[in-house]
Amino acid sequence: MTSEPSGAGGTISVVLVDDDALVRTGLGLILGGAPDLEVVGEAGDGRAGIELIRQVAPDVVLMDIRMPVMDGLAATAELLASDDPPKIIVLTTFDTDDMVMEALRIGAHGFLLKSTRPERLVEAIRAVVAGEPSLSPSVTQQLIAQVAGGVRQAAAATGEARRERALALLEDLTDREREVAIAIGQGWPNAQIASTLYMGLPTVKAHVSRVLDKLGAANRTQVALIVHDAGLTETS
Repeated sequence: MTSEPSGAGGTISVVLVDDDALVRTGLGLILGGAPDLEVVGEAGDGRAGIELIRQVAPDVVLMDIRMPVMDGLAATAELLASDDPPKIIVLTTFDTDDMVMEALRIGAHGFLLKSTRPERLVEAIRAVVAGEPSLSPSVTQQLIAQVAGGVRQAAAATGEARRERALALLEDLTDREREVAIAIGQGWPNAQIASTLYMGLPTVKAHVSRVLDKLGAANRTQVALIVHDAGLTETS
């Protein structure tokens, strides 16, 4: 999809794919309160979701992971392999679920807990349409914690080597870029970085791009891991 909403008047069209009808109803009520969002369809499993998405071509899909017939990971992979796919935000009940890691490798555009606050969910949808991946802070911290757990099991020398490498990478950043990198390490979206660090959104996006380039990172999660390895963020 393009980065601009396809609906009339700039409305962002959304499809809900979840096997729990109550969850779909709750999500529909949340999104219905946002004037720029419109739910254009619902499906109860991944296969039905794919068929619906091909018919209505939404801007964004909220995709559950655990579903019958076809799970959300398989559906996400199939959709992202197609021409002009929608933005896909994967929803999960547990931030310890290993399938979130698989969703990251597949290339989903966002990862949120179903317990995410309504306003954060709406912000995440807007963010992915604007081309900004959206990661729940708790999911970000869980991914970091998994890596940190592996480091603790490794030799102390290996852990120190990771720290030195991370610090060396961060040395190439300017002070402002370093602040942005640390903010990314906390799982903050661009809007929160802009508000907290008193920068405009275009400036934040420019800094994020430079941070990704200088650190050789493919995505924001890799930046978060580097910041963690350097000891500049806390897990919760």
